Amino acid sequence: MEEQKAVTSPAMRRLEWLCDASAAIGALVLVVLALMTTVSVVGRAFFSHPILGDVELVQLGCAVVVASFLPYTQFRRANIIVDFFTTKASASAQRLMDAFGLLLYTLMLALVTWRVAVGGIDIYDAQERSMLMDLPLWIPYVLMLPGLALCVLIGLVQLVELLRGVADEADGEVQA
Repeated sequence: MEEQKAVTSPAMRRLEWLCDASAAIGALVLVVLALMTTVSVVGRAFFSHPILGDVELVQLGCAVVVASFLPYTQFRRANIIVDFFTTKASASAQRLMDAFGLLLYTLMLALVTWRVAVGGIDIYDAQERSMLMDLPLWIPYVLMLPGLALCVLIGLVQLVELLRGVADEADGEVQA
């Protein structure tokens, strides 16, 4: 497992703060969803009166929660990495493979961010609404965008740092 480096630059401290804020917002939404689900289940079981549209709210809220947690895990490099086949590779080869994987991950997140934005615009234009609660469906799309965009930004910053390490290593200045 890679050792956690101390965040020193002001830009990295800002990114870390944004990641923490995004995760905190995601956690708050998750707690609200859990409480709402509990109230709905209790209402259904004991009073035959659940919260109307609770499943809709959970579906919409979970998309926002996942998008809110992604930057936190990316910033801390806490995503799952399968390195079974690369453990015997040299440090520079591992670093290059990590950079390639990070590039693919960042490109995929950029694609997802773009498509979520386009999807939100299309849903807004079509004025689509949820079936039971009649909520505008573009709202969760918009709420997902900050987390996804932050994750792309973090991936780009990490990729630049990783490639700098590869370049420094090639010049003989091995960086930890």
